[in-house]
Amino acid sequence: MVVVEAARRSGSLITARLAGEQGREVFAVPGSPLDPRSEGTNGLLKQGAVPVTEAADITAVLKPILGHELTAPSAREPSQAQPGFDATEPNTSEPSTADRTRVAELLGAAPVSIDDLVRLSQVSPTIVRAVLLELDIAGRLERHGAGLVSRL
Repeated sequence: MVVVEAARRSGSLITARLAGEQGREVFAVPGSPLDPRSEGTNGLLKQGAVPVTEAADITAVLKPILGHELTAPSAREPSQAQPGFDATEPNTSEPSTADRTRVAELLGAAPVSIDDLVRLSQVSPTIVRAVLLELDIAGRLERHGAGLVSRL
């Protein structure tokens, strides 16, 4: 778990404490000692959290645990987690009419998670979010808590 910013009393610190109790690594980004929003992260560092100033700090700790080198996925590498769409598509691509229709047909009065929309539509997360944004701007989408959406 990486804590970027936390006040002295915050939910992030509760989560960090629980993660530590479960034997999970806790990382903290140091902040200014004068900033009250950094009191929690600086306190975690005093309690033994791993200080993080760059991604390499995290990978250096996780490499011995996992037993192999961590590498960032290549942008040209096809996604195995999401069959049905090409992970090599550029992030700037416009949703096609078929993509818009596929996502819109999955929306109903009952809230559905955005992750489920991606999985069920077999459209990239970028395209699903673009379609949802278009529907939201058009006033045809309702956003609920916890990443749930429904059609109005």
